[in-house]
Amino acid sequence: MGRGLFAPSAPELLLESGGDSKVMRSGKAYSIGRDPACDIVYTDPRVSWHHAVIRAGEGHWTLEDVGSAHGTYVDGRRTRLAQLRPGTVLRFGDPLDGSWATVTGVPRSPAPPPWTAPPPPPAPPAEEPWPTGSFRRPASVRPLPLWSVHIGRAADNDVVVDDLLASRYHAELRALRDGGHEIVDLGSHNGTFVNGQPVQRCAVRTGDIVGIGHSHFRLVGDELQEFVDTGEVSLTAEDLAVSVEGGRRTLLDHVSFPVGEKCLLAVVGPSGAGKSTLLNALTGLRPADQGTVLYDGRDMYRDYAELRQRIGLVPQEDIMHSQLTVRRALSYAAELRFPGDTAKAERQARVDEVIGELGLQARADQPVHTLSGGQRKRVSVALELLTKPSLLFLDEPTSGLDPGMDRSVMNMLRRLADEGHTVIVVTHSVLSLDVCDRLLVLAPGGKIAYYGPPRAALPFFGFKEWPEAFEAFENDTERDWAGRYQASALRSKYITDALERSRRPARALAAGLGKLPKPQGWPGQLRTLVRRYASVLSADRTFLVVMVVLPFIMGAMTRALAGSRLTPTTSVNALLILCVGGVLTGAANAVRELVKERAIYQRERGAGLSRTAYLVSKVVVLGLVTVVQAVVLTMVALAGVDLGVKGGGAVGLPPLAEITVAVALLSFTAMMLGLLVSALVRKEEVTMPLLVLVALVQVVFCGALLKLNGVPGLQQLSWLVPARWALGAMAATVDLHRIVPGVTTADPLFRHSAGAWGLDIGMLIALAVVLGGLVRKLLRRHEPAVLRR
Repeated sequence: MGRGLFAPSAPELLLESGGDSKVMRSGKAYSIGRDPACDIVYTDPRVSWHHAVIRAGEGHWTLEDVGSAHGTYVDGRRTRLAQLRPGTVLRFGDPLDGSWATVTGVPRSPAPPPWTAPPPPPAPPAEEPWPTGSFRRPASVRPLPLWSVHIGRAADNDVVVDDLLASRYHAELRALRDGGHEIVDLGSHNGTFVNGQPVQRCAVRTGDIVGIGHSHFRLVGDELQEFVDTGEVSLTAEDLAVSVEGGRRTLLDHVSFPVGEKCLLAVVGPSGAGKSTLLNALTGLRPADQGTVLYDGRDMYRDYAELRQRIGLVPQEDIMHSQLTVRRALSYAAELRFPGDTAKAERQARVDEVIGELGLQARADQPVHTLSGGQRKRVSVALELLTKPSLLFLDEPTSGLDPGMDRSVMNMLRRLADEGHTVIVVTHSVLSLDVCDRLLVLAPGGKIAYYGPPRAALPFFGFKEWPEAFEAFENDTERDWAGRYQASALRSKYITDALERSRRPARALAAGLGKLPKPQGWPGQLRTLVRRYASVLSADRTFLVVMVVLPFIMGAMTRALAGSRLTPTTSVNALLILCVGGVLTGAANAVRELVKERAIYQRERGAGLSRTAYLVSKVVVLGLVTVVQAVVLTMVALAGVDLGVKGGGAVGLPPLAEITVAVALLSFTAMMLGLLVSALVRKEEVTMPLLVLVALVQVVFCGALLKLNGVPGLQQLSWLVPARWALGAMAATVDLHRIVPGVTTADPLFRHSAGAWGLDIGMLIALAVVLGGLVRKLLRRHEPAVLRR
């Protein structure tokens, strides 16, 4: 037999710190961090949740930094990978005063005492707790000048905020004659906040928190302290409860748990367990009926107006226009989210940075719809990372992906957590739970069945595979899943004790939500939205073909009916087909436009998009397209046709010009009607049947087929039909009653007079305005619940 070759085992080492020690033996990897589940636990906030790992190699030990925020230092030098030897001095978080340990050989003496982490450094003295997190230290402290302090992104400010969420000249802190201070917003894009509430001008007292972008400022004595949100934040859910149907049905049942800094938390559970409800409560989109969400110690609901800028949310549906390339989609998003005074080069640099972070360089110039499911999800994440959110939430990011792409997406989220984000992912997939730091399992009824390390979940439930566990959740309804966890040591360790450690004195939490600021600079948003929407439509080949062909087809049909001149036989049918063509042209352009973008609108609205700017951008672009189509339709149908009108039309204009105005306004109003239908429906599939219904209603109630004048009910109902007024205007222009005498054409709206024509045109304009108001109101129904309060 051949002799096998064996690598020499690494010698035992002793890690010592502050009188405590731990023996490290070959065959095990030792994790270091603030996570209580780590082998070596430090509580210093500069130590990351998962900071480093010590492993045995072939005859030696290595230390690997796993992406900590503040670094690992070996003998005073920052390193990511180093070989350990007796005498090596380690520092975690800071090379001078970070948590420390030394490496020595194992002595030939009784076993060392059990490892306990050295005590944390004392918190800096202060009259009241730091405004964010435990042991947070100011990024800068400067004396207050006598007159004022200018704060912003530009280099000539007194306080320069290196953050694209801040405007170049964002706010001014002014000294008052009575010795106090006030903060004045200088027309910033994303707003200035005092204690989480948006302000234009507000007195600032000692201890108040002034928020600008990712920075906080606080007055302490004669100093101005600045704190910067670098992404390492904690999230705490306390006693969250949600019920519906008047309290008869519980969706979330008093859920509490902590999420540490740089932690990747997966939320799983059977259908109907409350996962989406929990996600909405944690993000503030649908606040819980009871309980509190703390963002690094601050009340998320109370300070939502400010903190929503620090939250990234990737819903299950894609939140970008698939016709655009990756780079253009991200560039438009950057324009909407960053202040208007941000230079194009600054925005593009951030876009390129995010593309590089997520490995999308090779796909940057590809249309989004050509990417795989996993790559599209990366683009959605990239869009959220533009503003450097501290908290990142994802709803079913691996839905519909194969196992390989599932693993790839989860590994991406693992890297994001290691790089300084706190990531919470709701998922049905259990293939990659091992990359997560914490696992939350919800049982039916919205109760916690498990919270802790993923590796301990199945043993706790008593199953070997997850399908067995989920089947038991569904079938074993008599088992008290939540009660068993409530009584377990796991709950004490990972929820009760952790919540107790995270609690600290703070100002009283206000109930309910603070007011949200109105979007500032919405004309700038409108310009961006118009350009983006025009780009989307120009890249949609199907839309372009329909847009070009439809008016020619409808115009040719009208021309065939009209012949060379309007006669008693052809005139009514020609004008009717012209009405139908105008209605179909306008309504078909718009009937899908809002419902197909609903996920995009909901996310962008939550990030500060103006509802008015969004709607006006649709009206401007679609309106221009629709009016051009209407002009083409009318010219193809009636150019060169003898309209039988001697002299001018009803108001003295050329008859063809008057008819063109009527058809253009009809198409525009029908487009507004299409937007109304699109805002009403929940699924894109139902828009086409409704489009047919809209066209039929126009035909029946336009007045060409039925006598409407003087018929109670029908007459009043017809006033709501745009084709009624458009046909009236065209009939007034050509004096239809003269061409086709009869009861139907004797309608007062058809009278060949300036008054009748003006009334018809005025009613078309009024209907368009009313429809626009209804669409704007309906858009509100599809916004995050927090914006409707």
